[in-house]
Amino acid sequence: MGSISGFLSVALGAFAAHALSARLGPRELEIFKTGTQYQFYHALALILFGISMAGPLRGESHVTGWAFVVGTIIFSGSLYILALTGIKAWGAVTPIGGVAFLVGWASFAYAAWSR
Repeated sequence: MGSISGFLSVALGAFAAHALSARLGPRELEIFKTGTQYQFYHALALILFGISMAGPLRGESHVTGWAFVVGTIIFSGSLYILALTGIKAWGAVTPIGGVAFLVGWASFAYAAWSR
């Protein structure tokens, strides 16, 4: 999941830089860029989590991976949609993804500590 998300974040970033730069304004490009950055950070976090938790995962450890995935979909996805459509209501969805990221990081800390 981490490598797929990393691949997509690089592809989307390149798409924005080359194909969208003439179609979107500076503010929208910045919003899109924020989405790709957070997606990439959490792709790396997923990979790090997978490496650090090598071996069978306990139940609570699954929360970390899923929280990062859900956070990426909601946080970055809402920013992509906001940048592309200009529908400001998507900005209200973004913090839900941020909360999922926070849950993921807290769960990661707990899983690492309890190992």
